[in-house]
Amino acid sequence: MNGTDAQKSGERAEEAPPTRDRFRHFIVVPTRWMDNDVYGHVNNVVYYAYFDTVINRFLIGEGGLDIAAGPVIGVAAESHCRYRRAVAFPADLDAGLSVGKLGRSSVRYEIGLFPRGEEEVAAEGWFVHVFVDRATRRPAPIPGGLRAALERLTIG
Repeated sequence: MNGTDAQKSGERAEEAPPTRDRFRHFIVVPTRWMDNDVYGHVNNVVYYAYFDTVINRFLIGEGGLDIAAGPVIGVAAESHCRYRRAVAFPADLDAGLSVGKLGRSSVRYEIGLFPRGEEEVAAEGWFVHVFVDRATRRPAPIPGGLRAALERLTIG
């Protein structure tokens, strides 16, 4: 089925999977025994925990986000994951992170999960944070140091 046929039938044309060069920052995320489900692979919901891990380690370590007492916090507004192939414990994943869109108070992250050292992505997704005032929960501008760190991850 070509892209035009897919659009007529209501399906999306298959997009090419992202490659490692699309991502600006990587960390290693080990799978855990408890991540596997009864089918012998990492359960779908666990991938979102991997997304959270790569994002928040970056925000804290590179952006200086103070999760305990800072005036601004990031809240999840939207997320998506496309599963390309299964992974299972024991495996280490290279979690890639980039910024697809950086707004005044929000950011859309692009994430790729690659089996350690492999070029083929196992899962890809995106995640949107809206930064809000800790006390009022109203949207707040992304603080300068955090914004500078996120700008380094921005892709064109």
